[in-house]
Order: sequence, then C-alpha cells, then structure tokens
Amino acid sequence: MKHLSLVVALALLTSLPLMAAENAAPEIRVSDVEHTVLKIGLAPGVSADAAGEAMLSKAVELNMRLVAHLNVGQEVGNRGIESMRLEIFQFCNPEDAVKMARFNTIFAAYMPCSIALVEDNDGRIWLQMLNLDMLISAYDLPPELQALALGINGQMLDIITAGATGEF
Repeated sequence: MKHLSLVVALALLTSLPLMAAENAAPEIRVSDVEHTVLKIGLAPGVSADAAGEAMLSKAVELNMRLVAHLNVGQEVGNRGIESMRLEIFQFCNPEDAVKMARFNTIFAAYMPCSIALVEDNDGRIWLQMLNLDMLISAYDLPPELQALALGINGQMLDIITAGATGEF
C-alpha cells in the first residue's frame, strides 16, 4: 500500500509543472476565415461583365470612387499563365477615409473597400467582400463614426447587390 501511495504521489508531483504550464499558456482562438467574407453568387442570367458594369454604375450613384480595378485573370493570362476569371474592384470615398484614419490610423489598413469578382472551380461567378459588420461590431467607435462606418457598409452592400443582380 505504501508503494502505491508513493507512486500516486510521485505521479501527482511530476504532473504539477505540466498542469501549471498548461494554465500559463496563452489562449489561442481559431476562427473560420469564411466568416470574415460576404460571398454572393450572380443571379441567373447575369454575366460577369454585366456584374462589373452594374457595380461601377452603382458606385458612381453612391459617390464611391473606383480607385483601382485589376483584372488579375487577364493580367496573368497575358503572361501565358492559365487563370480563372478574377477581378478586384476597389472603392473609396476620400472624405470618409480621412475621417476614419484621423480617429485611428489602423483603419487605413482596411482601405479601400474591395470587391472581388471570382470564378470558382465549377465555373460559377461570385462577388466577395470583407464582412464589414464583423469589423464595425468589433471596434468601439464614437457615435458619428459608427454611423459613418454603417453608411459605408450599406454602400458596399448596395454595390455588391447591384453586381449580383445586374441591376443599378
């Protein structure tokens, strides 16, 4: 019986540093990256070209400037590399950008707002953008900037919806 008690006591003592190390370990959280993206398929009958044109028209209507457009698929195709359809559209309202960056420069890393037009492996076209709801709710903004961020989110949702439906 003494030997059994000694074995149990030794097992407990040797595991204490291990348990302490486990308790001292930093918390690690793993997130599904798909939760950070809003993904919308094109409505039946809407071509990729029509989606792009609809987004550009809606952006003009909303005073969101197209600050960049890169047809990645075409660019790599010109280099002799086979690619699917992939285009990046970037939009920004300069005044809104300055207001957000004045509050905290970290927001500049999220500028400009992007929408990707991408063809999946099955040939289906998708429009994808950062889930701005997630970012807006994760940061404590003053009321006027909260309203501004929600407005920008609404504009981007209007733009991506115009593209998905082909209507503007």
